[in-house]
Amino acid sequence: MKTCAIAIVLLGMALNLSACATASQQDQRSAHVTSPDQYRVLLENDQVLVLEMVLEPGESDRLHDHRDETVYFQQGGSLRISLPGGEAMDVTVPDGHVMWHEAWTHQVTNTGSEPVMAIIVEAKP
Repeated sequence: MKTCAIAIVLLGMALNLSACATASQQDQRSAHVTSPDQYRVLLENDQVLVLEMVLEPGESDRLHDHRDETVYFQQGGSLRISLPGGEAMDVTVPDGHVMWHEAWTHQVTNTGSEPVMAIIVEAKP
């Protein structure tokens, strides 16, 4: 019985440390941390992180993570979205477009001739 209780406590501690390490890694690779010139925090609380993104023509952000997110493109445009491992996709996003993604890691380049502006709402764990 005592051994079982100790094992449960150790398992709980390991899970807690794992969650803390994952959250810390996520925070270190958040868009506003890796690319502060393109992302600005509009609001952060215990439920959401709200970012404003502005990418000028030809500009790229750095590889970063987002938690589950909803993105509203105030001003769309032509984008190249690059994923770890070299895969990339070119997309044209219209003004006013809204999309939702599960958590992911990527880099974005504005391949168009106009700035792209978006509001990003990320769910907090």
